[in-house]
Amino acid sequence: MINVVLVNPEIPNNTGNIVRTCAVTGAKLHIIEPCGFSWEDKYLKRSGLDYWEISDVNRYESMQAFLSANFTDIADCGDSDAIAVKKAKEFSKQQFFFASTKADHNHTDVDYNETCWVFFGRETKGLDEELLHENYQDCIRIPMRAEARSLNLANSVAIIIYEYHRQHDYKGLNEIGKLTKY
Repeated sequence: MINVVLVNPEIPNNTGNIVRTCAVTGAKLHIIEPCGFSWEDKYLKRSGLDYWEISDVNRYESMQAFLSANFTDIADCGDSDAIAVKKAKEFSKQQFFFASTKADHNHTDVDYNETCWVFFGRETKGLDEELLHENYQDCIRIPMRAEARSLNLANSVAIIIYEYHRQHDYKGLNEIGKLTKY
C-alpha cells in the first residue's frame, strides 16, 4: 500500500481532494500538523464529499509523533525532523520518497515497493530543504515546464498514486466500468 504523508498542508480544498483520491485508490493518508485550516472547515469537508467514511486518514501533532506511531524503533531523541526521518527510513528499511520540484529524479524513474511512503510538503513552500538534503537520493519530481513553479498539491498526489498503481497493475482497483442506463 502506498502511504501518502502530507507535511503541514495549508489549503483545505486540496486536503479534501487528497482524502478523496486516497479513498478511491486505497492509499493510506497521514497528515502532520500544524495545518493551515481547521478540521471543521466546510471546504475541507465538501472537497472530501462522502469519501471520509471510506478513507484511512491519520493525523499527528508533529513529525516526531508521526515517526513514533509508525516506526516504533524511532524514539524522540531530540534530532531535527530531517535527521529523524532519515533514521526512520534507514532503520525500518522501508521505501521513502520526497516529492519536490527541487529533485532530479522523475516520479516514473523509481520502482515503488508494495509498501512505500511518499512525503509531500505544504502548498506555498514544499518540504523543508533540510529534509530534502538529508534524503536527496530519494527525492522525486513530476516533470513540468521550466517557467512553471509547481503543480497543485492534490494533482501531484494523484499523479504519484496512480503511477504507483500502474506499476502494481492496479491491484485492488476496479478497472472496468459500465453504463447505468443501458
